[in-house]
Amino acid sequence: MKTIAFYSAKGGVGKTTAAVNIAYLAAQAGVPTLLWDLDAQAAGSYFLGLAGQDRGKVKKLLKGKRPIGEQVRRSRYPRLDLIPADIAYRHLDQQLVDAGTSGKGMRRLLQPLSESYGLVILDLPPSFSTLAELVFRAADAIVVPVTPSALSVRTFEQLLAYFREEKLPARRLHPFLSMVDRRRRQHRAWVAGPPQGLPGLLRTAVPHAAAVERMAVARAPLSICAPRSPAAAAFGNLWQEVRALAGIG
Repeated sequence: MKTIAFYSAKGGVGKTTAAVNIAYLAAQAGVPTLLWDLDAQAAGSYFLGLAGQDRGKVKKLLKGKRPIGEQVRRSRYPRLDLIPADIAYRHLDQQLVDAGTSGKGMRRLLQPLSESYGLVILDLPPSFSTLAELVFRAADAIVVPVTPSALSVRTFEQLLAYFREEKLPARRLHPFLSMVDRRRRQHRAWVAGPPQGLPGLLRTAVPHAAAVERMAVARAPLSICAPRSPAAAAFGNLWQEVRALAGIG
């Protein structure tokens, strides 16, 4: 089983949109996939039509008193399941501390899922938190959306610096350009020649598109609600890159 986290310390950069679309495409490619919506805002759960099913016992789960499988819900799509967001996740950092959870503990928490899934996708909240630090140690790869702006690149550079300070493998970090508007000169320039502050940048640039906003209306991935859109094609390319970097068969 591979574990891939979608993370950004900045909100509004297309993180959850990417997580949902990649999870759907993985499932459609025949990979049994679980999306764990760890963001209390529950956007990923909403996109998959499972918002509101969020009454898991988080404290018991973290302390090993409740099987993680009990929180899994089936989506309407074959091979794609979800652990919906829980409103209690707003206190998750303190609960992780109270439960004494470590990076190894997070891996142990996820391990039972390997019996049913080839891929687990973690949609993290947009903050630098205890949860994020634990997932950095447990995930096989961290995919990071970066908008074409100096502040977004600075945020990624801070993340990269943290990995180096903590002696974590920086090769796990995989940024990609998100919300690209090719009508804007700087966006076009960054697609043609990205700044040096983004080592390991994936080739795919996901456009800023009205089709993405339709996901919230349709509560469905782009391949369902806007299959011919450039954004859907971009996520198809991004999935192929993610699949290759994670070694998913």
